[in-house]
Amino acid sequence: MDLTNAQSVQLKARAKINLTLDVLSRRPSGYHDVEMIMQQIDLYDLVTVTLISEKRIDLTCSDSFLPTDERNIAYKAAQAMMTRFNLEVGFEIQIEKNIPVAAGLAGGSTNAAAVIKGINQLCKLGLSTEEMQGIGFELGADVPFCFCEGAAIARGLGEILEPIKGFENAWMILVKPSFGVSTKDVYGGLELSEVNVHPDTHKMIEALKTQNRKDILSGLVNVLETVTLKLYPKVEEIKQTLMAFGAEGVLMSGSGPTVFAFYSSYEKAKKAHKKLKLQYSQCYLVATYNKQ
Repeated sequence: MDLTNAQSVQLKARAKINLTLDVLSRRPSGYHDVEMIMQQIDLYDLVTVTLISEKRIDLTCSDSFLPTDERNIAYKAAQAMMTRFNLEVGFEIQIEKNIPVAAGLAGGSTNAAAVIKGINQLCKLGLSTEEMQGIGFELGADVPFCFCEGAAIARGLGEILEPIKGFENAWMILVKPSFGVSTKDVYGGLELSEVNVHPDTHKMIEALKTQNRKDILSGLVNVLETVTLKLYPKVEEIKQTLMAFGAEGVLMSGSGPTVFAFYSSYEKAKKAHKKLKLQYSQCYLVATYNKQ
């Protein structure tokens, strides 16, 4: 392999939201079987992977809050690729963070997926998307989805994916409060017998097929809200605030604490965002993303 010239690839690592999130059962292992519709959004980190001749991993990140060693899932992704394919080279990884951390938006998972994609490309490994998803799943349940382009139903632990038509050209505001949430704690606190409202996944799929906006917005359900909203009343407060600012539909993403709100037009979303960002430091105006 000729390494006389440094070879780099830069990838957009997109965030996701959950249009629905249902938990079907708890496995003896403690993990949960889920059924959820995940949608990529046009908020992304920039991940640059550079091939180097020395066998090491050098990770840097624009967010000083994040570790840059093996505690970082992107670093683990590079380690996994080097070990699995006996790579006698190394990688410099630069992450320019735009996705908030510990937010329920798959920020870490999407960075890991980008590293796997980048290494596959730089080292000409010829891996299929499915093969890369398999490697990603060993790192985290949300990583396989991050190889999708748009929307998908995720089942099992999140690794069984079925691409579907996503919510097109939908403008939203994301608000992330100043604290993070432990996914493990939220799932650990879930009492399925106490969940009264479950999403109608089939109805949501049909609504997305025809872009029936009314049914999409009325079908936004996340059963993890039953836990997170009790533990963190601030999340409920944000939901109410977004509704008061004219949102058509509001939901928490993943295990939280980020809340997203859909607006009927870019103009309405922009107007609300202008006021809301005075109240919330982590407030984003973004659209859904679907590969054309």
